[in-house]
Amino acid sequence: METGSAGSVLPAGLVASATVSASSANLGPGFDSLGLALQLCDEIVVETTDSGLVVTVEGEGAGQVPLGPEHLVVRAIQRGLQAAGVCAAGLTVRCRNDIPHSRGLGSSAAAVVSGLAVVNGLVAQTDSAPLSETQLIQLASEFEGHPDNASAAVLGGAVVSWADRTSGRPDYSAVPLRLHPDIHLFAAIPEERSSTAETRVLLPAQVSHEDARFNISRVALLVVALTQRPDLLMAATEDVLHQPQRASAMPSSAEYLRLLRRHKIAATLSGAGPSLIALGTEPELPAEVVEYGTANGFMIRKMAVGDGVRWKPGVTVAG
Repeated sequence: METGSAGSVLPAGLVASATVSASSANLGPGFDSLGLALQLCDEIVVETTDSGLVVTVEGEGAGQVPLGPEHLVVRAIQRGLQAAGVCAAGLTVRCRNDIPHSRGLGSSAAAVVSGLAVVNGLVAQTDSAPLSETQLIQLASEFEGHPDNASAAVLGGAVVSWADRTSGRPDYSAVPLRLHPDIHLFAAIPEERSSTAETRVLLPAQVSHEDARFNISRVALLVVALTQRPDLLMAATEDVLHQPQRASAMPSSAEYLRLLRRHKIAATLSGAGPSLIALGTEPELPAEVVEYGTANGFMIRKMAVGDGVRWKPGVTVAG
């Protein structure tokens, strides 16, 4: 199985690894534009071989995801090799996953970004040039169809991302935000799963000027709240464009979200859900809020801000 473009063939025996963070998109009003990396990571190790494709998966997704060329990491590696102007006669791909799948925590973006970035670890052992940060964001966003999770996974931390369509196709970009040091992050992760594609169907094709104005004001305020004024997070995380519309698809998450916000906790859906992300200046959530969540099937985790994707020649970059 030859993967990549018709450029130079990578020699067998090259080994590279990549580690990538989970991410939470939207953060309420920042639909398809705001993202935040979370320190919950997947790792891949790739070796070039003389022929064939071998994929193994440990942790999340084991026994559920395909183990052939349709595997998302493999597809991303293929695209990365093509962009780097090289190819591989064969590959062994080992995935160790800690990011829950189909929970709104950027598992697909993590798979794509790790696959693209690991190519840099391979080509670093040759005369070929690595993919730039800009290329990683562009290629990963093309896979995803939107740049919020992809940009957070590449850059780490909090990001604002956007698409410029003047060229006739979306050119994706992102800039980092310096998250205020007083902000603490919590994730509430349910057992139930949700598909981004399925919940996007619930969103209207058009919105009113009133709703658009509301979200514009809140997302502008959210940038200030995240970087300068965390006391504004409650107002800044209000949204009318996607969370109310998705509530019917995840009633348990919607009810828990309402409870969190009644306790003045700035909580939102994480991406398309069903996980929730909560931001605030208190180092712990109230005990009654945690007890309600665990009693209703949510795993409550305090989260650190995630790093940008890390890659290198060799076996591991974790830790």
